[in-house]
Amino acid sequence: MTEADGLRQRRPLRPQVVTDDNRTPEAKGGSSFSGRVFRATFLMLAAFLTIPLLGALVLLDSPIDPESLSFKEPPLFLGVLQPNTKLQQVERLFENQLVGPESIANIGDVMFTGTADGRVVKLENGEVETIARFGSGPCKTRDDEPACGRPLGIRAGPNGTLFVVDAYKGLFEVNPWKREVKLLLSSETPIEGRKMSFLNDLTVTRDGRKIYFTDSSSKWQRRDYLLLLMEGRDDGRLLEYDTQTKEVKVLLDHLRFPNGVQLSPAEDFVLVAELAMLFSQETVMKFVPRYSLVLELSDSGAFRRSLHDPEGQVVTYVSEAHEHNGHLYLGSFRAPYLCRLRLQSA
Repeated sequence: MTEADGLRQRRPLRPQVVTDDNRTPEAKGGSSFSGRVFRATFLMLAAFLTIPLLGALVLLDSPIDPESLSFKEPPLFLGVLQPNTKLQQVERLFENQLVGPESIANIGDVMFTGTADGRVVKLENGEVETIARFGSGPCKTRDDEPACGRPLGIRAGPNGTLFVVDAYKGLFEVNPWKREVKLLLSSETPIEGRKMSFLNDLTVTRDGRKIYFTDSSSKWQRRDYLLLLMEGRDDGRLLEYDTQTKEVKVLLDHLRFPNGVQLSPAEDFVLVAELAMLFSQETVMKFVPRYSLVLELSDSGAFRRSLHDPEGQVVTYVSEAHEHNGHLYLGSFRAPYLCRLRLQSA
């Protein structure tokens, strides 16, 4: 459908005017004249808007090549999905001391996360301490990310170390006590002939043998995630890394923006979230109010509990939920704090 067609479809209907039959001919003529003026004005405006837009489409080379998508109807907010304000009970930790703590892990009572300025940090006794960096540079803007690095997924291994995936640099093992960093798999390594442009999240078996991780795209980097969302490209993958043999396998291909990944408690299946197939608050935030939502699922995938912040002002841009010691810690890919919710009160 052309832009002109779209404008014609959105043309408002002429209001139906109810008058009595005793209208004078002058009144009828005046109404007809107003209608002609309205139509002429509308057509002039349509041409005024359409011609520049068509010219822009011809002259500008769009960076995306959109693919068609179809979505299922979302479930109604009924039953356990009934809206509530439980997320508004959270407390904000380390406010303005870190930005973008996307993923969270703990070893004992010590918490760890990665931040938007390329650091892996330890959170203990109210202090934020840097334990690792995978890149270098000023790390001030999104354009600095390829050089600076952006740690995203983080999990604790069985030997007191951390497994971390960096969107630009690769898969790492970090000893947080000795500040030692070991590169397990570089993002420069092509897997089955395709590069890894946007490593995102990971999950680890209890014995530390297998690491399952997502590569959101072989075309777009993390800093271009909005373009990836708009394009809907299905070039994402779920991969498996064997820490003993160093082998990498592609378990699932043709995924649309695979993001979070999680092993089941019995480690008999892996869950993967395709972000492009989910509602994206970032894309439509200018048109609808923000809304933060955390879901608890059963082993069969049924909804067990839902936690809401209908205004999305207390808890923002939730990226991960991590349960520890009776609390739910909520990561965020851009908020300048970490959220903690006491589960007993939720």
